Amino acid sequence: MKITERELNRAGLSRQLLLERPPLTVAQGMRQVVALQAQQPASPYIALWNRLSGFDPAALDDAFARRSVVKATLMRLTLHAVLAEDYPDFRAALQATLYGSRLGYRFAAAGLTPKDAEALVPELLAFADRPRTMAEMRGWVEERVGAEKRDGCWWGLRAYAPLLHSATNAPWSFGHRPSFVASGIGAAPTGRSADPDALRTLILRYLAGFGPASVADVAQFAMVRRSLVREALSALDDTVEHLQGPDGTALFDLPDAPRPPSDTPAPPRLMAMWDSVLLAYADRGRVIPPEYRPLVIRNNGDVLPTLLVDGYVAGVWRPLADGIEATAFHPLSRATWQGLAEEALSLGVLLADREPTPYSRYHHWWVKLPEGDVRLLPIAR
Repeated sequence: MKITERELNRAGLSRQLLLERPPLTVAQGMRQVVALQAQQPASPYIALWNRLSGFDPAALDDAFARRSVVKATLMRLTLHAVLAEDYPDFRAALQATLYGSRLGYRFAAAGLTPKDAEALVPELLAFADRPRTMAEMRGWVEERVGAEKRDGCWWGLRAYAPLLHSATNAPWSFGHRPSFVASGIGAAPTGRSADPDALRTLILRYLAGFGPASVADVAQFAMVRRSLVREALSALDDTVEHLQGPDGTALFDLPDAPRPPSDTPAPPRLMAMWDSVLLAYADRGRVIPPEYRPLVIRNNGDVLPTLLVDGYVAGVWRPLADGIEATAFHPLSRATWQGLAEEALSLGVLLADREPTPYSRYHHWWVKLPEGDVRLLPIAR
């Protein structure tokens, strides 16, 4: 079966709850969307506001406080918010990636070996049996390896060890100065091999939340070698459906997963910074027109908050003190601007109760944008 480019777009948007906002709880929403990028503390909240009808940010506060939703270094070695029940499998699926990326480079340059890490991790997790500040964790590391090796050692261990970020009661549950706590998943994974059962679980969860997808898409989402993804999909052959993408690429999907028609309406959205739907595919053109990719994904990895129009990135936005400034990269219809204005009014209520301008530290990117249609969308007072 062949699937078109717009059908792929609509399938992903449907599973990411971006075609309509269903009345789901935070737990139900997180189960469907799988993982939310969480480098910026406000982003998981804005992401769920985009996806859930009647989203109550206090419910996400509570989930983070109770650790039913956890924040940790996971896919692509970046911070994600995921269900606590998903964390052990996701973490085990990424073991090879974490081993290869975090026990080399700065860790090795500090004169440390993987064997040193395996010895240190259990002690570190015992120390982090309750929330510890960054300063406390660095101090603990320095006592074990010395001041000269401290920074390289902590750089490796903070991602390699199964640590969670602990909620600090900042406006968005987490501030820019993290605290850490042991994940409590039992014996810490060790070695350079990913758990094949865990990888298969991760792939099935990914397809449910982002599919249909290629081997390259899965590898991009998780930062796992394509050969491992192929092996896992081969083992799942009786579980997944085989499709053909618009360019002939082999795609995989769950047989009963929704694939809306290509003409399904996609309402405008104000997407969070680093929103997962922009980063979950090797083919970013599924959501980001190629000519706009360098405008919204900057060369240092920052991913700007975007306007999603008819299912595709059409510009960027930023919250200012007096409204939401929207910059469209191409002309938008009056109806689209009206839809974005309605979204801005709703988003303004969320931001006003928390932090009116959460992305202000990234405003330097706006002076580097090309000319566009810039409008200030009013927010509720």
